[in-house]
Amino acid sequence: MKIKWILFCIVSALIIVLWQFTHKTMIVWNSSSLPSQIVIDIGHGGNDPGKVGVNQALEKDINLAIGLYLKEYLSAAGYSLILTRESDMSLADSDASNQKLSDLKNRAALIERAAPSAVISIHQNSYPQETVNGAQVFHSGSTESELLASYIQEQCRRILDPDNKRLVKQNPDYYLFRHTACPIVIVECGFLSNYKEANLLITEDYQRKTAWAIYMGTVQFLQTLE
Repeated sequence: MKIKWILFCIVSALIIVLWQFTHKTMIVWNSSSLPSQIVIDIGHGGNDPGKVGVNQALEKDINLAIGLYLKEYLSAAGYSLILTRESDMSLADSDASNQKLSDLKNRAALIERAAPSAVISIHQNSYPQETVNGAQVFHSGSTESELLASYIQEQCRRILDPDNKRLVKQNPDYYLFRHTACPIVIVECGFLSNYKEANLLITEDYQRKTAWAIYMGTVQFLQTLE
């Protein structure tokens, strides 16, 4: 496992260098013992826009873009994936009186049926103070979830913003955390209340960089399961 991880780090470093020069992504790493399933939970959708940025960008659209890029990277590496959505849609039952709760229930049910090795939930943050910025990863409190969050947080710092001092944080109040049993994290990719970050998050280049950071942290975690 140690040799495989060293090889992975070397290959990944070369990929990052090439990506920085070409602004394209290449995936050449594969593993002979890949976990059977990863769930990418793309937050909000349909009539639920999520947060609205200071630049009027909708969280649901940014979540979808980053989630689809993450799908691209993980699929190319050979992982089996389930996405909670791949278009602008809600998971709520059409006749549900509480659409938001129905959406969350159906997401949790999908995750529980899949029993994946990891769940990555993609979201965007917001705060009344416009200067607040930086990606932050939340976890359910389990040892594996905290480890997954730590790997992704470190890659976000390394790839997106070396000055980001945010730490992973446990939040037991999130619905998906309370209703799923697998390793699960919520990645708040940035603050739509911050002008600079909101404008970065609507660009393909930054969305791909964000997805790449999540990919790197996720694979690093999955290697510990082998």
